[in-house]
Formats: sequence, C-alpha cells, structure tokens
Amino acid sequence: METPIGKQIAAAFVKAQRQFGPALKTSTNPHFRSKYADLSNCIEAVIGALNDNGIGLMQRTYDCPNGVMVETIFVHESGEVMECGLLNVPAAKQDPQGYGSALTYARRYSLLAATGLAPEDDDGNAGSRRPEAPQIDAGMMADHIAAIDASANKEELQTAYKAAYDA
Repeated sequence: METPIGKQIAAAFVKAQRQFGPALKTSTNPHFRSKYADLSNCIEAVIGALNDNGIGLMQRTYDCPNGVMVETIFVHESGEVMECGLLNVPAAKQDPQGYGSALTYARRYSLLAATGLAPEDDDGNAGSRRPEAPQIDAGMMADHIAAIDASANKEELQTAYKAAYDA
C-alpha cells in the first residue's frame, strides 16, 4: 500500500522543484558517441533546492538476484517522507563492475523520474523546436543501393554499406 504524501513535504517539494537547475550533459558515452548527464550532474541539479526547502535525498537499495533495485526517497525536516517507488535494473555482467554500473544507472534514472527532471538539451533549444527531416539526395541513395546490390563478397558489402551509412 502506498504511503500518502504529507502536506508539508508536498509543499516543500513543489517549491524546490521550481528551483531545480538543469542536469547538464557533460559526460560522453563512447559506445554511442553521445553526451549524457551523469549521476553527479543529476544530483547537483536538485540537491541545493531540495536542501534549501528542508528536504533530504536518500536512495535506498534492495536485494535483487540479477541486478540492483533502487528507490529514491525524500525526507522532509518535519519527518514526512515521500517514497518514489522501486526501479529494477539488471546487471549486464554478474561481476562487481556490472553491478556497480547498474547501480549508478538505477540511481540516476530513479532520481530523474522522482524529480521530474530531464537532462538539458545539448544546444539549449532542441526540445522547443521540431527536428528537421534529413535531406536525402535520391540519386546518391540510388548509387549506394546499387553498390550494395553489386557487392560480390562480404568485404565489398561492408565497404558499400559503410559508405552509404556515412553519407
């Protein structure tokens, strides 16, 4: 059964949320060559506003056989508590590094969901405009498809596909 949210913590949380900063994307994921807001950036975006409004941040972990389970909890100085639900993240590898990675991921995403925070757009405006459709040169696309179709072996196919992908 869900614990009802107390009036004092609810009012303080709304005030704090108005003061949250952006979760800046300063870390790079080498596998996808993309930027993301790491756990410290996410905490930094909210902790000052939470504390200034009498709210402490806790992230409780629970036993989980295949990964980690985390729950973000906010505690108000009045003693009222706001529990935000469990998040289960499987560990990609069953070793300390796999569990550590899953724990960091779970803590970050649990915090983002609990606070309603979304990482900052890379250019500050991406969320407010419609993405532009990529311009495709039909002739060039036909040439790439022809090169893929004409591939005689795996190496030629890989080369043609890479050229098409890069284009």
